Amino acid sequence: MNARHFCAPGLGALLLLSACSTNKAAPAPPPPPVVPVVQVTPESVDVSSEWITTLDGQVNAQVRPQVSGYLVKRNYQEGGRVRKGDVLFEIDRRPFAVALAQAEARLAETRAQLGRAEQDVARNTPLAKERAIAQSELDTNVQSRLAAEASVNAAQAAVDGARLNLDFTSVRSLVDGIAAIATAQIGDLVSPQTLLTTVSQVDPIRAYFSLSEREYIELAEAINTDGPARRLWAAGPGLRLVLADGSVYPEPGRFQAADRQIDPKTGTMRVSASFPNRNGVLRPGQYGRVTVNTRKIDSALLVPQRAVTEAQGGTLVRVVSPEGTVQIRMVEMGPRVGSRWVVQRGLQAGDRVIVDAGQLAEGLKVSTKAFEEPATAAAAATPAGPTGGR
Repeated sequence: MNARHFCAPGLGALLLLSACSTNKAAPAPPPPPVVPVVQVTPESVDVSSEWITTLDGQVNAQVRPQVSGYLVKRNYQEGGRVRKGDVLFEIDRRPFAVALAQAEARLAETRAQLGRAEQDVARNTPLAKERAIAQSELDTNVQSRLAAEASVNAAQAAVDGARLNLDFTSVRSLVDGIAAIATAQIGDLVSPQTLLTTVSQVDPIRAYFSLSEREYIELAEAINTDGPARRLWAAGPGLRLVLADGSVYPEPGRFQAADRQIDPKTGTMRVSASFPNRNGVLRPGQYGRVTVNTRKIDSALLVPQRAVTEAQGGTLVRVVSPEGTVQIRMVEMGPRVGSRWVVQRGLQAGDRVIVDAGQLAEGLKVSTKAFEEPATAAAAATPAGPTGGR
């Protein structure tokens, strides 16, 4: 056997191994990422505005005594309801009772003096006519009577004042409402400068909030046109109050008043609304949000707020093309409605918008699945708009 015949089988084996290596399958490309999408369809939506609000009483009457003295009694339940005229506090009456007795005694004395002066005039008038006494003596009697009458009037005024001061020892509520915790204690020496408590009228309760100048102009224009805002302002109830825990107060409210001017320091206008509060749940000092439908948009295109990305050049969304690739669209956004956003320009009905797109590159091939709003988020979504300045 020569060398050529010996090498042939070995060469064939090498060629076979090389062919097996060449025919080994290449790794398959990864599948396209699956992205959640929403298909944009036109719909009619109510656009609302929202403002942070602070609740306060219609009237917050500061209760102060009108006389000075020692506080001897508190007659109301702190934090409870009181009626107009209820006695909230009592001041020691004894000094004022003594003062009234002294004033009444002085009144009796002046009345006696007046009676004596009237007798002198009655006795000396005929004598003066008969020239039995000098006319000057009668004139003196008349002047004495006038002085006695003035003394009686002054003494009567003193009695009235003393009686009033005695009545002021019973410190009464001037309004119906809820009385605050007392700021003075039994035994304190109080005066007209001492704040004893505050009584707030809370049914209805007042809600204060501020409109930006832009919001005021938009609302004023809406009110002056025949739309929801005008009917709301004219008809009354329509405001919604969202409390601090996210719950919606069941009673609707109404606009009450707007300030006369825009505050030049803040660029806002103060506005008040009122809400019924028959059960007293709402209290002064609470915070919340006031919302109101201001207009309606027909054929609006809405996307979840999570689908919108703020970029340096503006606002953009990512859509899936008919070929299944990512496209970036610059869009112009309108008002927010719950957890969604109205798109004014940049989208068409039927577009598939990617939610939570992240940094998906344009042209990337993707697969799609329908986006499902989380149940908790959908349940909590309430119409919302600008808060404060937009």
